[in-house]
Amino acid sequence: MISLDAEVIRQSLGEAVTVRLAGFDVFPEIDSTNSYLMQSPGPAPGDVHIAVTDNQTNGRGRHGRTWLSPPGSGLCLSLAYTFAQQPKHLPALTLAFGLGVIDVLENLGVNGVQLKWPNDLIADDGKLGGILTETQSQTEGAIKVVTGIGLNVDLQDDLDFGIETDWARRVVGLSGIADHLPSRDELVAGLIDGLCATFIDYESKGFDGLINKWPGRDWLFGREVTIDTPERQVTGIGAGIADDGALLLDTGEGECSRITSGSVVMADMRGPGK
Repeated sequence: MISLDAEVIRQSLGEAVTVRLAGFDVFPEIDSTNSYLMQSPGPAPGDVHIAVTDNQTNGRGRHGRTWLSPPGSGLCLSLAYTFAQQPKHLPALTLAFGLGVIDVLENLGVNGVQLKWPNDLIADDGKLGGILTETQSQTEGAIKVVTGIGLNVDLQDDLDFGIETDWARRVVGLSGIADHLPSRDELVAGLIDGLCATFIDYESKGFDGLINKWPGRDWLFGREVTIDTPERQVTGIGAGIADDGALLLDTGEGECSRITSGSVVMADMRGPGK
């Protein structure tokens, strides 16, 4: 079984993180890092509480789905951060975290990762990981945000990840797409540094400073997709995102439809995605 070295990770963190570190918990096994932080007291505004494991037994995805991470197959990292006041376009924070993960992976030599709105990390047209953001109101208008990253690292052929949607026909791991796979401790430290910076930047700039990074990393762009929204299903061609993070779909009706909430239930795997 793979194990993470908490001290090695801590010593590898940048100063910008260590001065804000309200809690740092590395678990050999846990049901859910997100659940743990949601049940823990929120850090002071501007500080961060981190939980990480490589063996999550009851992880959660969007809409109550299960995120499986058998021992040694992946990493599950959650960060809790308290905003003094709710930032503008808070739902787009998940997209910001996706972009942050891609930046970290590229810095570590892992290229070719894209995002599928609203929360999936894609590589080689397979699911590499997912992001779950949850919120909890605090006193005096503050809001605690817990964002969890589930990342497949080294998959075994006989693992059944229970893919629940038509678009995701397979899962992929970093070991299958990276020429050189960083150590897990190095990967965790890089993710913590990068994602803490995402929280800090989002508090001051919101999503405005990140939207220019979306083109080229948008897996849905140019693909025919069907989105299951709370009201109805919408089919169209991916046309990017709006300034607030809403998905834009060209439905052939002369204008783009804005999708603010929903899940992709079908995507053209032959689409350009560029």
